[in-house]
Amino acid sequence: MVDTGWLKERIRDIPDFPKPGIVFKDITPLLADPEALRCTVDAICEHFGDREIQKVIGVEARGFILAAPVAYSLGAGFIPVRKRGKLPWQIESQEYELEYGVDLLEIHRDAVAAGEQVLIVDDVLATGGTAAATCRLVEGLGATVVGLGFIIELTFLAGRAKLEGREMLALISY
Repeated sequence: MVDTGWLKERIRDIPDFPKPGIVFKDITPLLADPEALRCTVDAICEHFGDREIQKVIGVEARGFILAAPVAYSLGAGFIPVRKRGKLPWQIESQEYELEYGVDLLEIHRDAVAAGEQVLIVDDVLATGGTAAATCRLVEGLGATVVGLGFIIELTFLAGRAKLEGREMLALISY
């Protein structure tokens, strides 16, 4: 695997966003750097490339940015998992807890098929609530989650505990 430690230099801390006491990890400097973006996408693809992945799920909203090029590189389809009220077709929904509240995720009922192999991609693994809810949505439709890829893991929030037994890749840990 490629050394991704240097990517940490491309993450900007934004204190008290979106609420007081939260330090937001801003990935926009990483996304703006062509070499860092390429390294991020390539590292996720390299790690999960030996799986027979049919769909890559991107979690709203920053997960979309990474999941689409990962899907393209893996020769898979891209599926968005969105927040409440954003999808125009029949949906399945799942409530989840954020580091700073509660929300709802939705997926189209026909987004994945029973037996398909799915990779979930998002920018940050924090408390694990978003990732766990996305896994429940995918598995509720009969597909198999083969792994989860993240740019950042906030280890102090212990999100991995909600995803025990699942293969995960986080390129940067805090």
